[in-house]
Amino acid sequence: MQTMREPTYFTLAALLDGPLHGYAIAKHAEAVSDGRVRLTAGTLYSALDRLLGQGLITVDGEEVVEGRARRYYRLTASGRRALQAEAARLAGAAAVVVSRISATPEPAA
Repeated sequence: MQTMREPTYFTLAALLDGPLHGYAIAKHAEAVSDGRVRLTAGTLYSALDRLLGQGLITVDGEEVVEGRARRYYRLTASGRRALQAEAARLAGAAAVVVSRISATPEPAA
């Protein structure tokens, strides 16, 4: 699997707690990324379609709220594994830098 872009990573991370509809996914992604990821409707639904096609998420149900269809998505086992692999990759990359920073002197100002 290729490296995930940050919006994809946080979209999948938003679904760790269970199924969510699109707007809730966007809000959770913004919260878990400390505000770094703000998904517009176009970006979000394009990403959700792509993630559905890749089998990383699935539709968990639909309901009509105030006359509008609301679709819920959930993480699949493949999506969870992909998210876990990306988290491990990021943690490994961070560990390399942290250990190098600790082992090298700070440059003069």
